[in-house]
Amino acid sequence: MLATPPFAQKLRSARPRLAGWLMVLCALALAWGAVPAAAQGKLEAQYEASLAGIPVGKGAWNIDIQDDVFSAAAAGGTTGLLKSFTGGSGTGASQGRVVNGALVATGYQASTTTQKKTEEIRITLDKGNVKDFAILPEPPVDPDRIVVTEAHRRGVWDPMTASLLRVPGNGDPVSPEACHNGAPVFDGRMRYDLKLDFKRMETVKAEKGYKGPVVVCSLYFVPVAGYIPDRPVIKYLAAQRNIEIAFAPVAGTRILVPFWLKVPTPLGPAMLEATSFITSAQPPRVAKTQ
Repeated sequence: MLATPPFAQKLRSARPRLAGWLMVLCALALAWGAVPAAAQGKLEAQYEASLAGIPVGKGAWNIDIQDDVFSAAAAGGTTGLLKSFTGGSGTGASQGRVVNGALVATGYQASTTTQKKTEEIRITLDKGNVKDFAILPEPPVDPDRIVVTEAHRRGVWDPMTASLLRVPGNGDPVSPEACHNGAPVFDGRMRYDLKLDFKRMETVKAEKGYKGPVVVCSLYFVPVAGYIPDRPVIKYLAAQRNIEIAFAPVAGTRILVPFWLKVPTPLGPAMLEATSFITSAQPPRVAKTQ
């Protein structure tokens, strides 16, 4: 019988943490502050997740912004060696209206499936305030979890709508100014803040699609409520000062979206990176005449 490779042994022993890191990686990439949109545009992107240089997941992300409505959707799952140990998949989607140039989400849905269970999250919003939300099946009450209050669910973004970052002004949106931002996020279970700080400019090239500059920001994770303070992954992320995220533009708009995300972990660097990044500007819809 062949001996189990050392990295595979590490994967097996770290099974619960691996699933957690992959979920965190995707959540951080999709949780950013959305502000008024600038024009109509589309994004069709494919991403690959890796841990310590080993491919562990793939996903797709589609965004469609029209003059009066918008939608965004993502789907992904574990691949390769990781799938043998912590096989899982997930989807997320949001939809809403474009009001005076601002994206106003009305609904968010997410589903995650592992070898043990499937969980669904639904959030209904009204002007940035959570009207209703549910987790199915309903999770057990944990006395160690910090309670999310009604106040925590006001003035927030759902994770999917928060995938769009707008840079104000008239200059090149791929600039240090893009990192002058912050986002309050509620994902159905947890309320947290994400904060940015400019780090550097780089040039990237996707296997298909975008080739050009990205702005690289430091990303800071600040848990607010809905989490268990003693949970290692939360404590680790809150203390991290080396998370980086690179933003690339959606053609024809002042909107940037993550091109790659790097998160140091005890198991090695985790990375989510676009392999295909195809964007296109959409002409304004011509009003119908009688």
